[in-house]
Amino acid sequence: MTRQRQIILQELRSVKTHPSADELYEMVRMRLPHISLGTVYRNLEILSELGEIQKIEITGKLKRFDGNIHPHYHLRCLNCNRIDDVPEHIHFDFDLSLNEATGYAITGHRLEFVGLCPECSEHHSHRLSLKLDDLVKKQNQTSYEAVKIS
Repeated sequence: MTRQRQIILQELRSVKTHPSADELYEMVRMRLPHISLGTVYRNLEILSELGEIQKIEITGKLKRFDGNIHPHYHLRCLNCNRIDDVPEHIHFDFDLSLNEATGYAITGHRLEFVGLCPECSEHHSHRLSLKLDDLVKKQNQTSYEAVKIS
């Protein structure tokens, strides 16, 4: 384990945000100002191959990295692409069920939950309520003009 690799791993494990390689590069540069982006990319791939980190490749988007190597699921916001961990107390036992149902020797799976994160959901609700307000105003104005004409 090189010093650079160790610092990359420490920085990744210090956050819960599932950063991209570019984001992690900015974090690592605070401790290693002369590290290159290529070095961060290479070391993330090596750490992933060694099983020290998880590489999250969701729907062809930007790769994200997770310092938590224990089996767990992720949620992705369809609007801002934020990734969060599914709470630990929620468990799914797909492998055993699929193994029994299909005869496959299941070695793992990838499951992505998608939706709107709390911030985007709130923003989306706010925008929707503004649109509804505009519709009501237009409807009231149209009704008032109709009464005025008659």
